Amino acid sequence: MATKRTQEPWMPADDYGRGLPDFTVNLLVADVPRSVEFYREVFGATVHHSDPDFAALRVGRIDFMVHADHAYDHHPWHSELVGGVRRGLGAELRLFNIDPDALERRAKARGARILQASQDKPHGWRDVIVEDPDGYAWAAGIPK
Repeated sequence: MATKRTQEPWMPADDYGRGLPDFTVNLLVADVPRSVEFYREVFGATVHHSDPDFAALRVGRIDFMVHADHAYDHHPWHSELVGGVRRGLGAELRLFNIDPDALERRAKARGARILQASQDKPHGWRDVIVEDPDGYAWAAGIPK
């Protein structure tokens, strides 16, 4: 694994790994600092840790990770990742109890692509779907 980190990790990797919940998300991204800035500005993410290789983030009650493409240089996906293949198609990451209208305004101000404007849905939620800088679709909403 190629690393660009120059400081010591925020905690030993095995400690972090053993502390993860039964289900979590790890997104592979082209640029960790760009993604961290996006999640902080648009989703109000708390950043537990961030370096050029990896970030641990929290939005609401959900912890998730992003890893830089270069950190997966020995993975079978690497050539496709750096080759520009669309990411995340077919997956929708859902966050509940986040005001979709406010999120949409922040996303638009940041120049993010809005896949679905905020709207009331038949399933009892008002939500918005926003695309992050790497093409992952995030749906966020509140019960109506």
